[in-house]
Amino acid sequence: MIYLNEKDLRLVISMKEMVDAIDLAYDIYHSGDFAMPTRIQIIDQENTFLVMPSVIKEAIGTKLVTLFPNNTSLPRLHSIMILTSSETGEVKAMLDGTFLTGFRTGAVGGSAVRHLAKEKPQKLAIIGTGVQGFYQAIAACTERTITEIKLYNRTETKLSGFIEKLKDEIDEQIEITACSSREEAIKDADIIITATNSKTPVLPESPQLLKNKLIIGIGSFQPTMREFPNILYQIASHIFIDTKDAMKESGDICTPFEKHWIKEQTVQTMASFLASGKKIKREQGKSIVFKSTGMGLFDVVVANIIYKKAIELNIGQRLYT
Repeated sequence: MIYLNEKDLRLVISMKEMVDAIDLAYDIYHSGDFAMPTRIQIIDQENTFLVMPSVIKEAIGTKLVTLFPNNTSLPRLHSIMILTSSETGEVKAMLDGTFLTGFRTGAVGGSAVRHLAKEKPQKLAIIGTGVQGFYQAIAACTERTITEIKLYNRTETKLSGFIEKLKDEIDEQIEITACSSREEAIKDADIIITATNSKTPVLPESPQLLKNKLIIGIGSFQPTMREFPNILYQIASHIFIDTKDAMKESGDICTPFEKHWIKEQTVQTMASFLASGKKIKREQGKSIVFKSTGMGLFDVVVANIIYKKAIELNIGQRLYT
């Protein structure tokens, strides 16, 4: 068994390769050739504990996640990923799940940008400058020529550190601006990505500011959490989700269903869209929406690819033979 820390993972896989892995996971999801029980979610006041198991032909993956949103001196998210042989049951690898979660969730957003965004150079807005906002920005810049990034965060003091860190990861020609309001951040954006833990919408109830854009929601993973405003469902020409579980797990999807703002047939999984081979059809004045809640299948597919590359490159700490 080997252990792969953040440094090891960065050596083994690039963001472009991670987005490729997400697309592979969508192929497997569409084929149905996997097992993925509904993730176990235990909520203790504002804190969350998740167990995310999944099985594919080559491996069994189990990710353990804790999310403590009030942490200040420590990261809000901690995680470990365990990769097990589907043939013998032996543990093949343990991976730093904290980095893996951030990087692969960025790649989920990156896949949405790859398949749903316009080809021309794009302006990007990020709402929420935590770990997820960071990796979403990197992934978007990997998949499109981004000319400008505008950032908004409720706590403005975090913005300067975020910007300096992001500059080390993306093209130095990209202009990065910290904004004092969400309206300023999204006004001229082609792509908007929300990555917050908010229980109320973080985007304004303004169709003028939201139309003709790709809007990606990453943060809402519980029924009580919302990032999207009500008006968005009226101007959305397409609504895509990464997993059918999003229909009951995310307040951005289950609430509109309950209030009859959208119908089930108007929501499509990315897996079925990609399998169809169709090109996205854009409507003037309308926006395209992608909502992710994540799934264990992403983790086991990604972890298995990383494990095989790590063995080839002799990277990682061997814990026992």
